[in-house]
Amino acid sequence: MEGNRTWDPDTWGSSGEQSAPQKARRAFCSPTGQSLASVLNELPSAATLRYRGPGMPPWGTLQEEDEDGERSIQAFVEPSQMELPDPRPSRELPWPMQARRAHRKSQAREQVAYGPGLRAAHWARLLPRSKEKMKEGLRTLQPWAWTLKRIGGQFGGGTESYFSLLRFLLLLNVLASVVQACMTLLPTWLEGAPPGPPGPDTSLPCGSYSPHTQGLVSFPTQLFNLLSGEGYLEWSPLFYGFYPPRKYLAVTYLCSVFAVGLICLLLILHRSVLGLKQTLLAESGALTSYSHQVFSAWDFGLRGDKHVRLRQRIILYELQVELEEAAVRRQAAARTLGQQARVWLVRALLNLLVLALLGAAFYGVYWATGYTVELQEMPLVQQTPLLKLGVNYLPSIFISAVNFVLPFVFKWIAPLEGYTRTVFLRLASLLVLLFSLWNQITCGGDAQAEDCKTCGYNYKELPCWETRMGQEMYKLLIFDLLSGLALTLLIQFPRKIICGFCPGMLGRVAGTQEFQVPDEVLGLIYAQTVVWVGSFFSPLLPLLNTVKFLLLFYLKKVTLFSTCSPASRTFRASTVNFFFPLVLLLGLAISAVPVLYSIFQIPPSKVCGPFRGKSSIWAQIPESIDSLPQTAQNFLFFLGTQAFAVPLLLISSILMAYTVALAHSYGRLISELKRQIKAEAQNKVFLAQRAVAMSSASGAL
Repeated sequence: MEGNRTWDPDTWGSSGEQSAPQKARRAFCSPTGQSLASVLNELPSAATLRYRGPGMPPWGTLQEEDEDGERSIQAFVEPSQMELPDPRPSRELPWPMQARRAHRKSQAREQVAYGPGLRAAHWARLLPRSKEKMKEGLRTLQPWAWTLKRIGGQFGGGTESYFSLLRFLLLLNVLASVVQACMTLLPTWLEGAPPGPPGPDTSLPCGSYSPHTQGLVSFPTQLFNLLSGEGYLEWSPLFYGFYPPRKYLAVTYLCSVFAVGLICLLLILHRSVLGLKQTLLAESGALTSYSHQVFSAWDFGLRGDKHVRLRQRIILYELQVELEEAAVRRQAAARTLGQQARVWLVRALLNLLVLALLGAAFYGVYWATGYTVELQEMPLVQQTPLLKLGVNYLPSIFISAVNFVLPFVFKWIAPLEGYTRTVFLRLASLLVLLFSLWNQITCGGDAQAEDCKTCGYNYKELPCWETRMGQEMYKLLIFDLLSGLALTLLIQFPRKIICGFCPGMLGRVAGTQEFQVPDEVLGLIYAQTVVWVGSFFSPLLPLLNTVKFLLLFYLKKVTLFSTCSPASRTFRASTVNFFFPLVLLLGLAISAVPVLYSIFQIPPSKVCGPFRGKSSIWAQIPESIDSLPQTAQNFLFFLGTQAFAVPLLLISSILMAYTVALAHSYGRLISELKRQIKAEAQNKVFLAQRAVAMSSASGAL
């Protein structure tokens, strides 16, 4: 019977103690003597040699052992290397260890034989390797790398992307602070000590300006000045009005704004492109199959239980994302036409309700900003420091309240579209605040109004309107930090305590809290947009935001590990890493609008700042160009002529056409590689079928 086979030495050879590789190789031989190598030669592709590397025999070829017990592979190495030369170092080749050693020995012999020519090529190969090592060294110097790995393993890639974005914004603010210090603070003191504030008796055609409080100041007033940016902070390097009207300082002050914007734009674009590559790769289906996570996602170089557990959790979250997206696709595909129409009707009605709520919120922000000026003139408010502080913070309080309450309402109304509405709410509320401030500064855009006719801006209410803009952005930054601290200490930690120590009804009502990645990320983008708007009017605002983000990182880290549980809804890290920088780029574009409008359209204040006495802030640049030598002037004016613009446009068009053609060629190459991969998959199926048939035939004999 086949179930009681006996040992047949004739079948396996003269010796019954054969090695396992020999048994395996003989198992892959057909009864007629056909080896696996001959089967491979029947394949249409017949390309398995490159998977094993040169120097290795074809699959299924029998290898005999030498007298010394070592396998003789040199016969395969030399012809293979002659056919498949590879300039890469041996350690970077996807070959077995024996083939790598033979390749290394062959390279050493060639260097001795051919002399300095190959040595130069060797050093040319070492240069990219040294660059890669430098990049790896810089990656190891990134702060909080291990913390981000822990967060990604315990809470998923979406939560890790939030902290990665926070680290990126911290880098942007550090760079902006360095640029502002070098181009604004240093020129201010290099040309001499800046003058003091104007006195209260100083009278100018555009009014008087006295930022300092005279006499002895009480502690509540000092605290009020610290939180509102008035008093001793109003005439300090923190705000625009402090800087004196010096020619070189005015130029560097204005250039620092453009330098910071350009640096932020380039870094955000670089991060967006990297995220776009990951997103396109993930959406193409090449890396989203379950087989990739199961067979290719494990890192066999991990050491230590902590790293192993973290990697297991990361793979678990990736599989969870795949399953959730597959469930959403199945649910959408199962909808009938009537169900789809009903969904769109409900969404239309909900959008009308959401638009009404957004309109009410925007009107409230506009009203709070305009009514603040009237409340500040009331005697009761002037005599009560606490009430005065609340009135000054009224726009910030209203904006923060709207941003805190309405997202929960949106999630309750339509959870599928709450994220887009929240993006619009946070950025649009800031735009409404800026519009209301513009309305106060320019008298509603009416240059012939009584308050704006003399100086071009409302000098009676806002003698130094740039400092007022900086104070508003400063108050938004301070209040955002204080509200975050209050939310953590007064809501999140008590909720965790109640949920942990009250297992009854009260604990169930409190519930476990999750780290809401979209809301937290939009909070970061909103805060950074505020800093971009205020950096022109408050040069030290990026430095304050650096300290704020540093505190926020550790606060959110403690909150995450102490009070939060993993989110029930996961996010794909590749999609998140592209979408978040895209929204950040939108915030940068929004912040550029009021800053550029202030530079080109609104006349600068006549009593403060480095541009006092100019018709516009930008007028300083043409005046500085006129003071340059004639050669430099001709070169700069040439850059603005058609003789420079037309060739630049032609060269750009040629480069763009070349890039498009190169992209098309790469696309065709990718299609060809995909076709080859498909053919290789068919070859594997064919091999598996032949192996099963040969094994069955061998067992039958």
